[in-house]
Amino acid sequence: MSRRPGHVTGGPYAPPVPRTTTEVTSADGARVYAETHGPEDAPAVVLAHGWTCSTAFWAPVVRDLVADHKVVVYDQRGHGRSPATGPAGYGTTALADDLVAVLEATLGPDERAVVGGHSMGGMTIMAAAERPELRARAAAALLCSTGCAGLPAASQVFPFRSERARRLAHRLLLGSRSPLGPVSPLTRRALKYATMGPDATPEQVEACARIVHACPPAVRARWGTVLSVLELTGGVSRLEVPTVVLAGSADRLTPPVQSRRLASVLPDFRGLTELPGKGHMTPIEDPGAVAGLLRELVRDHLRATADRPAPAPADAAVPAQKTPQETAQQKEKTA
Repeated sequence: MSRRPGHVTGGPYAPPVPRTTTEVTSADGARVYAETHGPEDAPAVVLAHGWTCSTAFWAPVVRDLVADHKVVVYDQRGHGRSPATGPAGYGTTALADDLVAVLEATLGPDERAVVGGHSMGGMTIMAAAERPELRARAAAALLCSTGCAGLPAASQVFPFRSERARRLAHRLLLGSRSPLGPVSPLTRRALKYATMGPDATPEQVEACARIVHACPPAVRARWGTVLSVLELTGGVSRLEVPTVVLAGSADRLTPPVQSRRLASVLPDFRGLTELPGKGHMTPIEDPGAVAGLLRELVRDHLRATADRPAPAPADAAVPAQKTPQETAQQKEKTA
């Protein structure tokens, strides 16, 4: 596997040590790095990170859940410790392939999980909506700070009035191979403006900057090009699991209009949460809100299913129902 991804090494935004790590092989042979945290027999949550991020991005959410949940996180191909592939290895099919490979490799036989995705991770879940493996494994889903189509026109990093100008500027941003350079006061300010809300703390900005700057420019550009022409509305309409959506009201990359569009298309939509003043990086800006929604999904759609009595086998013997006369005769015999 590739070198360790960049991230902060102390405090609540530092990634915890996993219980196990797994090298997953995807459908095209790509290798995907995955971690498992928490008790093996606890309810499972599987999390997919977004563009330019890594498993470290989920650190504060993992810390919130790990005491009583089995939490699986993985690096999207080319990010973190998952090696990059050739140019043909980037696309929504690859996103779906990698997710279902991780589910099959890290969950036990017949084990189900709540799946959550941030940004490109949410798009990963949408891309896999029709996969039998996802339908068999996913009890519910969280789509966090994400969208399904038309990202360049909807984004507000460059808030031009002209939709054509916005689309062009954001496509150039998404496809840029320019190195971000070292983390500095200037790059922190730029990152905060583009991806975070006005109240993001210096510690949160630093955590995000370390992660984003560690993404190789070529990988960033290849996935950014995929996002610039994204069209997953059909996938959203076939995501037939209970699904909640979360957005930051100050998100410039995937503004709340994207989340409202998801809400109108999802077949089993269970609610939209908008976090006032939060930007695109909601799992770091408000990890408690993200973890809270995941806990609710586990409680309502994973624990409830596990606690429900199993139905009797179809060929199980069913006691014959007695008539009132037979019941009376039985009482006379035992009197």
